[in-house]
Amino acid sequence: MSRPRFAVLGAGSIGCHLGGHLVAAGYEVVLIGRPSGMDVLRDRGLTLTGSGRGAVHLPPERLALATGQEAVAGADYVLVTVKSAGTGAAARDIAGHLAAGAVVVSFQNGLHNPAVLRAALPGRTVLAGMVPYNVVRSEPGTVHQGMAGRLMTEADDTLLGAFGEAGLAVEARTDMREVQHAKLLMNLNNACNALSGLPLRDQLGLRAYRRCLALCQREALAAYRAAGITPARLGPVAPGLTPYLLGLPDALFRRISAASLRIDAHARSSMWEDLQRGRPTEIDSLQGEIVTLAAAHGLRAPANARLAALVREAESTPRTWSGPELYAELRAAGRPGH
Repeated sequence: MSRPRFAVLGAGSIGCHLGGHLVAAGYEVVLIGRPSGMDVLRDRGLTLTGSGRGAVHLPPERLALATGQEAVAGADYVLVTVKSAGTGAAARDIAGHLAAGAVVVSFQNGLHNPAVLRAALPGRTVLAGMVPYNVVRSEPGTVHQGMAGRLMTEADDTLLGAFGEAGLAVEARTDMREVQHAKLLMNLNNACNALSGLPLRDQLGLRAYRRCLALCQREALAAYRAAGITPARLGPVAPGLTPYLLGLPDALFRRISAASLRIDAHARSSMWEDLQRGRPTEIDSLQGEIVTLAAAHGLRAPANARLAALVREAESTPRTWSGPELYAELRAAGRPGH
């Protein structure tokens, strides 16, 4: 059987990370992204770093690069890594170019992207996937994985085999809905990290920022309970206990959570990267999801709503917040009259 061909739609940090490792393993991959990003790769090539592996450099001549969605033609697998707000448009754009039998896999933040893809691509196989770790562009042409972790996706033996051969740890799951809700709980920290201006390890090492995340997670868990959603357990601590762990004093938190703090000094959230580059963030697919879900069940999520508003302000007027400042702001949002 011939090796599958891949297209990566939305070749930013995550897309280049996934596609780059497949290229390094000898797979045929086309990276489809913004003209500015593809120009950098044509000039510098792509370098993959992080997660305890040595740096891998792919020179420009090893990369197949495109800016138009028609480049998905001929791919057996299309890995979708565009921002959530662009999912519907991206699906419509590729619909007429997909090969017969092509499998579309969403590796995006948020809860609804697989459903959006399925609605726009009737009759196509669409799989839900999840990237549990942090990947950022550390410099032009270089993407850095800041922590360890396993990709998760609905079962497909060929896809799983290709990722494994590419050195990407991967796990097949039958509970991707619950996995996505658990990932959203983790991703509620993206906004805290983006507004802190700090590397993830430094930000999570400070109790005030963790308490901000705990406020957001408590609201999310209340909304989940009201909606009958039980998030998957993805780590050593059950999701319901995580807010309590986050609130511990720094020294105790470090002792108990040593494994979860194995984050290298370069790791930052993708939302921080978006703010630095002057791009719209995915806040509506993160904090915005919790606010919407809570409202649908007669609940409020004031900390998530206020954090979303602060990120939207930062999209046009950048500002960093200290931990105590941000925590006081989110606490005030939950008081009567606000």
